[in-house]
Amino acid sequence: MSRAKGSNTRIVLVTCPTLALARKIARAVVCKRLAACVNVARSPVESFYIWKGKLESAREHLLLIKTTAQRLSPLEREVQRLHTYAVPEFIAFPITEGSPEYLAWLGETTATPSKETASGQPQCSTANRRGRVAQAASNKLT
Repeated sequence: MSRAKGSNTRIVLVTCPTLALARKIARAVVCKRLAACVNVARSPVESFYIWKGKLESAREHLLLIKTTAQRLSPLEREVQRLHTYAVPEFIAFPITEGSPEYLAWLGETTATPSKETASGQPQCSTANRRGRVAQAASNKLT
């Protein structure tokens, strides 16, 4: 399997107090093309942290957001706008390598601003990734 360099691509970690908020953020950032894909961990993670001088713990839902370096600032603004925490987690890691097809798709998907409907809301398709990957594999065979 060939690998491509992912110098412009990022994975962003965000935690949310509820699954509903995690899904809301995931849908919004994908529909606005601030991210190509968001994985939502449906099982909560247990987080430990210091807040206002006190050890705290919380059950949170983790988002793994795939995006590009150019989309990080608007992505962070959208996460902050939608999030209920005063200081939401927003940590970005570079993707150093990946499949050429996936990294190309990630870049293409986030390069184009979302098309808005007459109501001003992003036009968002609900096609699933498995269908897209199957279609892409089918196209290679023909």
